[in-house]
Amino acid sequence: MGHGHGHGGAQTDRRRLAVALGVTVFTAVAGALGALLTGSLALLADLGHLLTDSGALVAALIASVLAGRPATDRRTYGLGRAEVLVAALNALTLVAVVVWVAVEAVQRLFEPVGIPGLPLLVVGVLGLVGNLVSLAVLAGGDRGNMNLRGAMLHVLGDALGSVGVLAAAVVLMTTGWPYADTVASMVIVALVLPRAVGLLREASHVLLEGAPKGVDAGAVKDALLGVPGVTDVHDLHLWAINDRTPAMSAHLVVDEEVSAHCGDGSVLDRAAHVLRERFGLDHSTLQVEHDAHTGHENHCG
Repeated sequence: MGHGHGHGGAQTDRRRLAVALGVTVFTAVAGALGALLTGSLALLADLGHLLTDSGALVAALIASVLAGRPATDRRTYGLGRAEVLVAALNALTLVAVVVWVAVEAVQRLFEPVGIPGLPLLVVGVLGLVGNLVSLAVLAGGDRGNMNLRGAMLHVLGDALGSVGVLAAAVVLMTTGWPYADTVASMVIVALVLPRAVGLLREASHVLLEGAPKGVDAGAVKDALLGVPGVTDVHDLHLWAINDRTPAMSAHLVVDEEVSAHCGDGSVLDRAAHVLRERFGLDHSTLQVEHDAHTGHENHCG
């Protein structure tokens, strides 16, 4: 259970991520050349998206490689947060690019710039084909792998950006409407910015030791208080190493009679079981205190 994917499956997923990364980088280079040659804001907006998604694929590769590495004396949690740092940097970069494109787009509404439609169409087709290839490669991987699912979402967003570029190219070639590229770039900005901000908030929450997504501190405390023999819970802390590894620590005040009759180990086992089964908290550190101890714990030298 949880291990069926195995080392061979992990290596296959790693290869899929590497192939998708190669295709995305190629598409980004084509987009960069197209943006330089045409001055297209839509291509530039899509390029920022592609670069961020390249970073997301790199983060997924890093996570896949580092996941099997054991913790060390210096890094007792291992390197599980490397992908969170990369995600935060990706999001910051994308927000900066998107804001710049939005400002430039507003300026071009007042001073339209002529954009050639054919080069835009060619680059848009290349981008869409590349994104579809990446989606096909990633779709064959382990659907239970969060890294792969996240990478697929990023590439799907790229595909939508390429569709926007194609739409702008078709409008330019058929009508010559000078605002087509500007409008397409603003649509891409509207699609990308919320996701970039959401990713930045999520990464920042993890880096700032926020409670794991979907785990409520009040509910955890109530569940622990429901363990027979536990009379109080304090110093409860919840955090996450990354989006897949939640952790917690707490002090449990245990009734002395229950402790004497059943032993502290029994209470700890029940508490750990509740945390694991109800909240998915496999990494828990619990300290047992007794009623007579809690009133004096801060008064001894």
